[in-house]
Amino acid sequence: MKSFAYASPTTEGEALSLLAEPGEIEILAGGTDLVGLMKKMIITPDLVVNILDIPSLKTIEQLDNGAIAIGAAVTLDEVLAHPYLDPYPAIGQAIEGISSMQLQCQGTIGGEVLQRPQCWYFRGGRGLLAAGGSAVEDGDSRYHAIFGNDGAAKFVSASRIAPALIALNATARVIGPVATGGSPVGLNGEDASERFFPIEQLFRIPRHEGERESVLARGEFLTHIILPDRRNFASATYEVRQGAGPDFPLAAAAASLRIEGGIVREGEIVLGQVAPTPWISRAAVAALIGQPVNEQTAEAAGLAAVTAARPLSHNAYKVQLAKTAVKRAILRAAGQETGGF
Repeated sequence: MKSFAYASPTTEGEALSLLAEPGEIEILAGGTDLVGLMKKMIITPDLVVNILDIPSLKTIEQLDNGAIAIGAAVTLDEVLAHPYLDPYPAIGQAIEGISSMQLQCQGTIGGEVLQRPQCWYFRGGRGLLAAGGSAVEDGDSRYHAIFGNDGAAKFVSASRIAPALIALNATARVIGPVATGGSPVGLNGEDASERFFPIEQLFRIPRHEGERESVLARGEFLTHIILPDRRNFASATYEVRQGAGPDFPLAAAAASLRIEGGIVREGEIVLGQVAPTPWISRAAVAALIGQPVNEQTAEAAGLAAVTAARPLSHNAYKVQLAKTAVKRAILRAAGQETGGF
């Protein structure tokens, strides 16, 4: 591991000041992902900024409009246990799927959402895009993307919670220097800006080495995730995994549905582990609107979700798994038997 400077600010303003320092800077929350990448010299920061000592990032609060604001440094086990999150079962199911007490206790929701890809080419030091994508196309692509893979990026988004957050219409709060845009806010006298945007806009598909998987500019960081009041929606996450344990799923889906009179009136379906970003399926939702939730309609929605899949040479099996994940997420959200184990 390369030597680095370390700082532990106690306010958001102090963190912003540190992020404005020259050199390569990384944010440390739980460290469950960053430390391993640093040990392998995949990431070699000059400065590591620990945000765990910032009180405003470690709270779960209910806002006046009924929304829930979760600080980026809140641990996954705290999210799982908090009663404010009871109306959002898709989030709890995603955290439970991690199946590791250590990761749940140490990992934070912000770190989980922004964790780097698990692609073995990236983690083997061959770059995020792995020779412009040719390393994946010519090599082993078993766990790579079946959507959004027409460019150099072939990895899959690593976050297991992001699909649920997107399906629930969550919003990201990001702060940074005034120059990045947004309205000036007072953070202990520091010049700063904050911006709020749908959390799906936090992710992007990089087109060249040097770009990351998120839109965060230098000096910016994610402070909170805000969940709207969704008590009139049913939600669920379903993961298709190789076995029990903390290993990442092969495919996943999250569904959020407003069902009235037994009919789906509104919804969101988001796939995970199948594209460089969490993959929103408008086609799956369209197949459900105006329909009751049953085995046949859930199957049709799953089929619609994968119609545009473009598997690589070694991962065609993921098309069926993604279809199954969508079907079972829908059934699970509606409180019906999924047929899974």
